[in-house]
Amino acid sequence: MGVRTGHRIDEIAKALGARAEGDGALCVTGAAEPGEAGPEAIALAMSPKYAEGLAQGRARAAVLWEGADWRALGLEAAVLVARPRLAMSGLTRILDPGPAITPGVHPSAVIDPSAEIGAGAAIGPFVVIGAGVRIGSGVRIASHVSIAEGAMIGADALLLQGVRIGARVRIGERFICQPGAVVGGDGFSFVTEAKSGVEEVRETLGQRAEITEQGWLRIHSLGAVTIGDDVEIGANAAIDRGTIRDTVIGSGTKLDNLVHVGHNVVVGRDCLLCGQVGVAGSSRIGDRVVLAGQVGVNDNILIGDDVIAGGASKIFTNVPAGRVILGYPAMKMDLHVEAYKGLRRLPRLFRQVAELQKAVSKVKGSD
Repeated sequence: MGVRTGHRIDEIAKALGARAEGDGALCVTGAAEPGEAGPEAIALAMSPKYAEGLAQGRARAAVLWEGADWRALGLEAAVLVARPRLAMSGLTRILDPGPAITPGVHPSAVIDPSAEIGAGAAIGPFVVIGAGVRIGSGVRIASHVSIAEGAMIGADALLLQGVRIGARVRIGERFICQPGAVVGGDGFSFVTEAKSGVEEVRETLGQRAEITEQGWLRIHSLGAVTIGDDVEIGANAAIDRGTIRDTVIGSGTKLDNLVHVGHNVVVGRDCLLCGQVGVAGSSRIGDRVVLAGQVGVNDNILIGDDVIAGGASKIFTNVPAGRVILGYPAMKMDLHVEAYKGLRRLPRLFRQVAELQKAVSKVKGSD
């Protein structure tokens, strides 16, 4: 059997649930933007605003919007889609070859004899797997990954270079973890012998008694991390283990690069936590919550289901289900927009007040 070198247009359309037009037998080997597409690539022009770029490239086939005149665009074939981003999901899945991890166990891997490795697993160079670890079937582990004692990883997971999985962490099926992520490091939890300045400020909102020297005593993390099915963790993200109970990430949730989830946090199902989000300890986040980039969540608060927080919002108090919030401190998005408009009007208001003061002074001076 020969090595397959491309994908037929009609097969791509069928996989996307879309309609193929023109030469369905035409094969492509990859995807490209319209102006950069060569004859072996399928051009991505899923909106009329990208159509002009097709003339600058050499694509013979393209993914186009519904109703596009592919012949007038000089193409030999086209895939017509109704929902472009959904089509992107399917197309990239078809064309992605995945990481190159050789099946089997690399000779340089160090695996404790008590670990259980499922059928069909692929374990790359310099991987270290500790005592009592259980790895499901079809798991792929790239180079320099370490998995500490007692951890469990479900079937068909993918752990990329340099991932660290801590002790007793439990992970569901089809897990994807990008390079450098750490799941199961100790939580950031410390205490002082007497009441600390931080505790005092929380109670008084800024008032301080006599300031004294304070040293910090470590509170150890006895819990671990539990992660559901179909979870993805971005590069250099960090999920801390719980103090007593586990930190929890619900099924279907996706964490972007550089996200930090603190100890004891519970994140619900199908959430999106975008880049540089930080969630402080013991907070609870409901299902289908979206936290845009650089959102900060205070400790020990509750965010309800279906909340959406705009970029850089800082959430200090509980948020009811379904609310859309923005700002520092976070408030309803429409209220924040009105407050911002008011802030921009302040210089004009100050000028008007100053003019009124001058007018009043003149009137008083004439009496």
